[in-house]
Amino acid sequence: MNKKTIITILLALVAIAGQGQTIPQDWFKTDTITIRGRIEGFDAERFGFTAMECYFYDAMEKDNSTLLLEINSDGTFEKRFPINYPRQLTFSFYGESKVGFSKIPLFARPGETTDITVKQNESGQYECYYNGGTSKDVERWLKSDLRLLEMCSRLYDFKGDFSEANVIAEQLWQDMSARIDSVSRRDNFTPMEMQLVQAEMQNKFAFSLISYALESAERLTPWQQQQDGSWRQIVTDSVKLRLIKDVNNFKLLKRVNFDNPLLMTDEFFYFTLSRLHWARPNQETSLSGVEGIKQRIRNSHAAYQELMGTDHLTLTAQLCIYKWMQESIEEWKMNEEVFPLYLSSFSHPYVRQKAERFYQKEMEETELTHQLPEGAGIEIIRKIMDRYPNRYLVIDFWGLGCGACIISIQNSKNLRAEIAKRDDVKLVFISYDKTAGGSDAYKKFVSEWLVDEETICITVTDFRRLQELFHFNGVPYYETITPDGRRVRDDLRINGYQNFDVELKRLNEKLK
Repeated sequence: MNKKTIITILLALVAIAGQGQTIPQDWFKTDTITIRGRIEGFDAERFGFTAMECYFYDAMEKDNSTLLLEINSDGTFEKRFPINYPRQLTFSFYGESKVGFSKIPLFARPGETTDITVKQNESGQYECYYNGGTSKDVERWLKSDLRLLEMCSRLYDFKGDFSEANVIAEQLWQDMSARIDSVSRRDNFTPMEMQLVQAEMQNKFAFSLISYALESAERLTPWQQQQDGSWRQIVTDSVKLRLIKDVNNFKLLKRVNFDNPLLMTDEFFYFTLSRLHWARPNQETSLSGVEGIKQRIRNSHAAYQELMGTDHLTLTAQLCIYKWMQESIEEWKMNEEVFPLYLSSFSHPYVRQKAERFYQKEMEETELTHQLPEGAGIEIIRKIMDRYPNRYLVIDFWGLGCGACIISIQNSKNLRAEIAKRDDVKLVFISYDKTAGGSDAYKKFVSEWLVDEETICITVTDFRRLQELFHFNGVPYYETITPDGRRVRDDLRINGYQNFDVELKRLNEKLK
């Protein structure tokens, strides 16, 4: 597909999205992309790394993942993986690069091969050169120093009242528009690049405003431990909380075209989708069963339309409901009337098609466990299995820089002491550091909170390999391995320690 054709499709998509019409079918397609290339003069010791990673989020898939781009000793690299729609992606090295080079940004369509050469430019800095493909057509945008997310921090980090937040949001919109105008003129953006950067701006603006509201709501409803040991959310300022729940305070979201498919190309779209998913007004209802589900779905339709300022369910709203549907597997597996209720929300043909395929796959799933994935890094898990034969392994993937991980480990110490008395299960804690074995800070934490427990600290690269194999990109994350060395299905695995005995008993009964 040539550059003129791609530009025509993109411009047509924006116009069509604004009219609420059907998006061209070839825009949404599940296919593999291939990334290949070479870093000239690569030397692992001199560069300080042998792999780069990409946190991969896909609005059409239930699970997120981490993609690892391994760099061969001669500097060559190649990676193949499926995508469902055109994507902006960045492979990064998050440590300290010795040569100043740490990112490979790209833009690819399903079915496309992107060839990249990384070499020093006239200034002696390492730069990406795209040898054709869509990345070549938008390289000015990929290499630009727009820093839109940095600009948004003043809104999503703001801790004042909503009236002040909207003033900041208005100024942010103007500042981002001016920034785009300045950079696009300086770098001679093409029409295609302008459409992409405007969608990027709208996406990050929506993320920032919704994030401000959610963070504010959390501060106003902290969890407080009761005398009986239970935890309950309290409201510290009901007036401010009502303002955050008032949809009129989100009027600036009307500037965002939530029907525009180009929003999905932005790397940050998944986070916007997540914020919108949780930002909808309370969907609870006094009704139970199918009637209650019907009411919650109707409530969500009205809530999304009101929040986004539209008279229909936008593409983004449908994707929010699609994610909700994926989280409700047990609900619609238990009652055949439920899934059609979700399906009725999807007027977009590709979203509907993916929902139907997801339903079919889940309904056909009969295996409760699966073989371990094969690939680099799995030997780490196999060695653990060899040390603890004939036991369930509950693996807790965690990181010292993860606040939720630390709190979970600290709060579950007594529970884990009881679990340790069992001879049919073993808890294993896998973390990462710059070097295998861990830093002094890691060792200090382990000696205080994980003493006498099975702890393993591996390199960051090895940890990323496990993330890619088990399809996760955030911690804490849990896996359950059966005594015969099989991976327990997602909906049956043990996630944490609060209901450990109940969940293990349920698992044992299912596997009989």
